[in-house]
Amino acid sequence: MRVRTESKRSDILDTAASVFLEQGFERASMSEIAARVGGSKATLYGYFRSKEELFVAVAIAEAAKELVPALEELDATSPDLRDALLPVAEKLIAFLLSPDSIAAHRMVMSEAGRSDIGRQFYANGRQRGLEHFAAFLERASMNGTIRRCDFYIAATHLVALIESEWVPPVLFGVARPAPSRLEIRQSMARALEVFLAAYGT
Repeated sequence: MRVRTESKRSDILDTAASVFLEQGFERASMSEIAARVGGSKATLYGYFRSKEELFVAVAIAEAAKELVPALEELDATSPDLRDALLPVAEKLIAFLLSPDSIAAHRMVMSEAGRSDIGRQFYANGRQRGLEHFAAFLERASMNGTIRRCDFYIAATHLVALIESEWVPPVLFGVARPAPSRLEIRQSMARALEVFLAAYGT
């Protein structure tokens, strides 16, 4: 019986990330990933049941590095919700606009109609993020800074506003320069102004 270790899993994720970026999801193979890791396909499948599952794990691991610490720092007791949300919104949009993140979203969208990867990607990534924001908003409502509402729906509106000015144009290949930190801050301030006008107290 093979013993699975966290360090081996981490090696697989790092190697798979490189292969997916180089070759794209469709052309990347479990054989290539196993060869680069230095093991067999059987070992690889001992950690991940399919290429789709491995790809989603890679995407989630990359997001966790960037976003989990920021989400965990959200302070629902802050009297100024804009100040609490602004740094997290800036980190989220910077991550979503990174070349790796854009490449991952394009790969998922191109494959979503042919496999289960879209559902996995949404359930393990975006949905978890929305649940985290919803829990934060519910805690904030207990302190009177957010009105009582369907907090999950409110979270979807918040994330949609954060993405609205930058993510669609980049995903669809509209030629735009990478936003500066000032441009990001200004656009996030606009997004939060709209959100708090709808949900703030």
